[in-house]
Amino acid sequence: MRNRLEFMKEVARAAGAIQMEGLGKRHQIEFKGAINLVTEIDKKCEALIVDSIKKEFPHEDVLAEEGSGERSSSNTRWIIDPLDGTVNYAHKFPFFCVAIALEVEKELVAGVIYDPVRDEMFSAEKSKGAFLNGEIIRVSDNAPLNQAIVATGFAYNIQEGEKRNNLNNFERFVKKAQAVRRPGSAAIDMAYVACGRLDGFWELFLCPWDMAAGVVIIREAGGSVTTFDGGTYDLYGTEILASNGRIHEDMISVLCSS
Repeated sequence: MRNRLEFMKEVARAAGAIQMEGLGKRHQIEFKGAINLVTEIDKKCEALIVDSIKKEFPHEDVLAEEGSGERSSSNTRWIIDPLDGTVNYAHKFPFFCVAIALEVEKELVAGVIYDPVRDEMFSAEKSKGAFLNGEIIRVSDNAPLNQAIVATGFAYNIQEGEKRNNLNNFERFVKKAQAVRRPGSAAIDMAYVACGRLDGFWELFLCPWDMAAGVVIIREAGGSVTTFDGGTYDLYGTEILASNGRIHEDMISVLCSS
């Protein structure tokens, strides 16, 4: 059987090539919500990844953003975001990626995040470290929070009257951190925490495919991943807090303040 991490890198690069080929062209856009869109590139990338998995690992589960794949009795699940940052992509804003993770017996064991614009492949396997283009990466040493740069995003339901819309958190962090960024791709944000370009990240209402690969990579890079109050992280929950560990308690204090 092929090395799974190398397989993940290979198909992520292939999907990234599709993204670069289509970047800047007119797209077929469908809306899944008021501001939540999908393009034909999302679907092409997902089809390529899922078809490759089914050919190589035919009896394993797939959970993909656009609904491809199927459930079975397998204890192994591939979690796929074929194009994280679709709104960015549709607007030619060059901050998007492919994210693929592997879950075995409900534990995340491997992940890759590929940014085709910068040709950056972030990867990790449980207990084997985290890497960027083959070079080992670690989270930053920056602390305290007022000397740290953090990132977040806003859920697609922000215009739908959801009370927990992250705006209050954003305002508090603007006043506490050295800087706050909102690039528009949760997977890349998490990869940047892993390699020290960002010191922390938080967000609400992400889906498993948005987070899974980044969780593996951050943990293997020495970072921390929890709920907002510091509790055990749940891939299928509603919140994520990730950091270099050194500013984690500071971020919890901000998120848990009234």
